[in-house]
Amino acid sequence: MKKISFISPCYNEEDNIQELVERIGKVMEALPQYTYEHVLIDNASKDKTVEILRQIARDDKHVKVIVNMRNFGHIRSPFYGMLQCTGDAIVYLASDLQDPPEMVPDFIKKWEEGYKIVLAVKDSSAESPLFFLVRKFYYHLIGKLSEIDLIKNATGFGLYDKRVMDIAREIDDPYPYFRGLICDLGFEIATLKFHQPARKRGFTKNNFYTLLDIALLGITNHSKVPLRLATMTGFCLGTLSLLVAFIYLVCKLIFWQSFQMGMAPLIISMFFFSAVQLFFIGIVGEYIGSIHTQVLKRPLVVEKERINFDNDENK
Repeated sequence: MKKISFISPCYNEEDNIQELVERIGKVMEALPQYTYEHVLIDNASKDKTVEILRQIARDDKHVKVIVNMRNFGHIRSPFYGMLQCTGDAIVYLASDLQDPPEMVPDFIKKWEEGYKIVLAVKDSSAESPLFFLVRKFYYHLIGKLSEIDLIKNATGFGLYDKRVMDIAREIDDPYPYFRGLICDLGFEIATLKFHQPARKRGFTKNNFYTLLDIALLGITNHSKVPLRLATMTGFCLGTLSLLVAFIYLVCKLIFWQSFQMGMAPLIISMFFFSAVQLFFIGIVGEYIGSIHTQVLKRPLVVEKERINFDNDENK
């Protein structure tokens, strides 16, 4: 029997994980031709999530739990959890119930047709319309900047063949932009549209910093356009500065007594060029920071505890 692995990262999701496990169990009851495991990796939750996970794992041997020593972030922990899965295919879905498990049979159908990657594409959402438009703009922007074809509005929710994960394991990226990485591998990707429901319980763990981190990671990992834009902008602004300086010189020579340069143009120009310089220094810094992360080669996470991984029934 083929084995399907489910991976769900969680952090302070005490109100959702029980329902998540139950819904996945019901989905797999309707697919008796497959066996499955459900790996939940907890990022050092501060509520009762770990306690509930222990109870669930005690009663359901399909459930496997990894508890991290600390919060290793929204990039490293989920990817590490995916690498611990042993199934012929891996289904990634969030633990906040905004990724409907009921789509799994459709994922598996596409997988059995030969697709190594099946992604759910969010064509509508119950979230704030403004927030949804901002996300769409970001996906459009990174798609234009990227050197590869990225799947727009894909959140990572989907199915990945074992072969895909084996390649990702060999790449050994300590801070991967997984949504871009899978597109970079070149496998044909099947997409399925879905409406993302609103979060029923709890609060989103994403904030401005985490969203900005993902956005910049996607750009720095898959595009050199910002660096080349910095070079071209510097050249164009330098040329413009010389032209303006020449115009000022000519005007001063012709209208020596009446032409006054004034302080305002100097101050505005100084702040403008300073802002441009700081912006592109920040861009260069992001690329250097990405290189620094790669060079350090720190472990994705450090485990505090794992449960049910020694269960022979699910191996």
